[in-house]
Formats: sequence, C-alpha cells, structure tokens
Amino acid sequence: MAGNLLRVAVIIGSTRAGRVCDAVAGWFTERARLRVGLAVEVVDLAGYAFPGCYPEEATPAMRRFASAIGGADAFVVVTPEYNRSFPASLKQAIDYAYDEWQAKPVGFVSYGSGTPGMYAVEQLRTVFGALHAVTMRDWVGIDLLGEGVRDTGRPYDTDSRLRAVAAMLDQLTWWGRALRDARHAQPYVS
Repeated sequence: MAGNLLRVAVIIGSTRAGRVCDAVAGWFTERARLRVGLAVEVVDLAGYAFPGCYPEEATPAMRRFASAIGGADAFVVVTPEYNRSFPASLKQAIDYAYDEWQAKPVGFVSYGSGTPGMYAVEQLRTVFGALHAVTMRDWVGIDLLGEGVRDTGRPYDTDSRLRAVAAMLDQLTWWGRALRDARHAQPYVS
C-alpha cells in the first residue's frame, strides 16, 4: 500500500508577514491526512530563499522547490486573494518549475477578507492550464470575515466546508491516480 500512496503537496502560497495562510493550510492538511491512500506533505514558500530577480542559473532554493514539485503526484495550492488575484510570491514559485507541473492535478483552497478567494482561483486555473496541469472543478473557499473562522484565521469544520474538502479531494485523488498511471505508461508530450 505504501508504494501506491498518492503523493500530494500542499503548497502554502503566501509569504506575507502576519499571514493566516499557514493556519488555513494546517487546517486543510489535517483533513487531507485523514484520507486513506494519500501521503500529504507541506511545501511552505516562506521556507525558500528565492531570488528577487530571475537568475541565469537556478539557485539551490529554486532547484529544491522544483524537486519538491517533481516528486508530487498532485497539488493543493492554499492561497489568499489579494486585490482580486493571488500573491506574487506564488506566481514566482510556480514559474520556477515547468515540466514538474505537467499532467498532474491541482486543487485549490482559497481565502479572503469579504471573499472566499474566487478571483485568485480563477486566475490560477489559467496559469496552471498554461503549464499543462489539470485543475479541479471543486475548490474550498473561506471568507475570513464570515462565520466559522477563528481569530487566528483557522477555519472551523462546518458541514458545507467539509463537503467541499471531500469533493475536491475525491476529484484530486481520481485525477492524481489516472494521470500518474498515464505518465508511467507513456511520457507526457507538451
């Protein structure tokens, strides 16, 4: 069974001081780890010393990030919505990998203040589509100003929220296994 586990990387997409992204990601990761058949690892962008400008040669941090992405079968991006979009730090990190994203599924957990992060998710769908990744239809959205969120930003388990997590993980697991099998049968051609 251990060799057949689907490796899921939960990417904490904000590096902002005072962020709640880690609290939201922690909540989601705990729920994902309850799912049989998944090996869930957290990839926190705040743990990478990425360069301010794109260098001619990849830095050790860029290579380490690309390796983490390459080793995963599927991804869940946890992102805030800032000004109707997602953080620049997340776009920068996404761009440090290319082939590593291809033919793999991506799910989303988003949040905002007065919004569940829909605009960030829709823009990320476009970005990941250009990278030949498959985005999940269902996603988890959290309005930090709504009910069901602690002062720390950590969501409470509500029925609707847990249904959203289950639906997204169902899709991610199905696509993750199907695409992993397909990549093993024949390399993806972009």
